[in-house]
Amino acid sequence: MSSYALITGASNGIGKSIAHSLARRQYPLLLVARSEQALQLLARSLTDTYHVPVAYLALDLTLPDAADRVWQWVTDHAYPLSVLVNNAGYGIWGSFDKLELPLQLNMLQLNMQAVVALSHRLLPLLHQQPKAYLLNVASTAAYQAVPEVSLYAASKAFIVSFTRGLRYELKDSAISVSCLSPGPVDTGFIDRAGMGPLKELTAKYSMTPDKVAAIAVKGMFRSKAEIIPGWLNRLAVFSNRLLPKALIERIAAGLYKTK
Repeated sequence: MSSYALITGASNGIGKSIAHSLARRQYPLLLVARSEQALQLLARSLTDTYHVPVAYLALDLTLPDAADRVWQWVTDHAYPLSVLVNNAGYGIWGSFDKLELPLQLNMLQLNMQAVVALSHRLLPLLHQQPKAYLLNVASTAAYQAVPEVSLYAASKAFIVSFTRGLRYELKDSAISVSCLSPGPVDTGFIDRAGMGPLKELTAKYSMTPDKVAAIAVKGMFRSKAEIIPGWLNRLAVFSNRLLPKALIERIAAGLYKTK
């Protein structure tokens, strides 16, 4: 049996595009997201288009036992797993002290704890394959503090650091660990995060999810440590390492201000 690729947050945006990109390479797919209807439609489309096996699990990954339920699903069906893409995540916009705490904690649960729990639970399955890949999705927001999306940026900084550390720990194994850090992407993320006023600004240099996914999958299979799609995004990340942090934070605050 061919080994499977498991993708979280697979029903839309970058996750959906990564599913298409991997199916195009004839990877059987395991899709995880909250919406069963969206997963059902996507699974049917992928199977009809690429003629690959597709299974899905509708699940809220912020639930305390979510990682255990994913592991149980995979092992109950004896799906051999060689690719794990931790893509599920979201952001919220606004001042930390004015946003509802439960909403912020829920975001941290999905953006960080779900990634850690799934990685820990599924790594033993990846170890069973002669070659395997783990791709965690961060953001260019990870490379500096970003006022008004402080916790989102911090959660993605955690993903970058965790992924690089895990990559080194597994360097002598058959598992390649990579981090994808996209900039603005046309996925509806800005609307869901309540960042509507930023739409016009980011439209000038946003990338399509299909383009980001193609770069991500190519970089993952080339075992790149960090994948930053788009020369402008790579330049911004490089500049952040050179310029004073206070200056970067003032610029970011000007871009992301809520008023």
